[in-house]
Amino acid sequence: MGSKIFEFTEPVKEIETDILVAGAGPGGTCAAIAAARSGAKVLLVEQGNCAGGMVTQGLVGPFMTCYDKSGEHMIIRGLFEEVVDRMIEKGGAIHPSEVRKKTAYTSWIEKGHDHVTPFKTETLKLVLDEMLEEARVKVLYHTTFVQPVLHGCNIKGAIVFSKAGFEKINAKVVIDATGDADVAYRAGAACEYGNNQLGIVQPATMFFHISNVDSAKLEADIEANKDNFYRKDGVNYRSFHWWVEKARENGDWDFERTSLGLFKGVDDDEWFVNTSRINGVDATNNESLTYAEREGRKQADMIFRMIKKYVPGCENAKLTETASTIGIRESRHVEGDYRLEVDDILEGEVPEDSIMVCANSVDIHGRFGPKSNEYLTMRKGEYYGVPYGCLVPKKIENLLVAGRSISASSEAAGAIRVTPPVMAIGQAAGVAAALSIKEQCSVRMVDVQKLRQLLKEQKAYLGAVSYTHLRAHETTL
Repeated sequence: MGSKIFEFTEPVKEIETDILVAGAGPGGTCAAIAAARSGAKVLLVEQGNCAGGMVTQGLVGPFMTCYDKSGEHMIIRGLFEEVVDRMIEKGGAIHPSEVRKKTAYTSWIEKGHDHVTPFKTETLKLVLDEMLEEARVKVLYHTTFVQPVLHGCNIKGAIVFSKAGFEKINAKVVIDATGDADVAYRAGAACEYGNNQLGIVQPATMFFHISNVDSAKLEADIEANKDNFYRKDGVNYRSFHWWVEKARENGDWDFERTSLGLFKGVDDDEWFVNTSRINGVDATNNESLTYAEREGRKQADMIFRMIKKYVPGCENAKLTETASTIGIRESRHVEGDYRLEVDDILEGEVPEDSIMVCANSVDIHGRFGPKSNEYLTMRKGEYYGVPYGCLVPKKIENLLVAGRSISASSEAAGAIRVTPPVMAIGQAAGVAAALSIKEQCSVRMVDVQKLRQLLKEQKAYLGAVSYTHLRAHETTL
């Protein structure tokens, strides 16, 4: 007789909480802190070993801009600003007010890169842990979301898995901050995967850090070639493309990137490297992710050897670390009560129900081939708003989505997927969840103007409204 090698058992124990946040990336962490500071009992679960997600485990950096289009005013504030200020106090970040476009900190990029924030990954891990502890958020690392607990269309919690086995978490509100809309998708919410029209997702990247760089020598090479940046046939020829071409001629470069994305870190000799490109990665499939991790490390090794051999100042460079997880730009986009469109961004629309404003540009990688990049900046205004309805999935009650998987077209998501907007969205989701519990209403029926007032009290900036009427929320189940 054959024997069973696996049998799903009843959860080992049940945990009670007001709000369950699934995923401790920048959005989920801010959601948990904001909800707890608003008086709710919060449980944050994360499959990794630290908070921060892509910006800690994925080594993604620097933080992209938090300023308006003109670079005059910092508009993403609230918890994001507090995190930055705390890192600065520990010597682990440079304030974005001190970082301008077309410098080493922005990889000499001009459009959309004014006032980025260099930071130290280890400092960020520590700061996020401290803020979670201070807010009395119960945190469970090494804990993976398995499936939602549903009563009809109402989400009532989730089953999670860890070394302790299966556990059931009962919650009044669940915030999906998995990045891939895992909770919403498994609860039955409609989702779009990547760009449905083209059948693609943005490529993944394996970030890595290097140190022991003679930065003065490296930057002198850029200065000598600063007039040699150009764009042709949808491809950017930017920093060090002259060395990439030389390496290709010599057989030391065999994949389709034309430039090196080197971003100077807090320490003078440290640089973030954002150059590798892995196409067609399905972040919802473990086989695809396994391939991406392996391919990413191979590419990182080749890129580092090329940098060390060709780029002035990098002769004695050291590979400090590769990311512990592949950097994902895109997977699922949930279908919410409102769908953010690219024209909302480019036209600078600020609906009355906006829960955050930002000016981040539409950044799309690889849509027209592996070398291509599209970068669309706003046509009007200084910033645009993200409506509350983007966080509320259709047909599922008491579920909010925070992070890059909110309701947005593939193109629009290319703007708000970066860290500062994600943190602002997370803060709004946390406050909204706590408000729904306090007011004893579903998250769909939260008084958005009251939510906006609470966010302002938490030092969020919400800008000036350009619409005259609220956008109607879809309430049909």
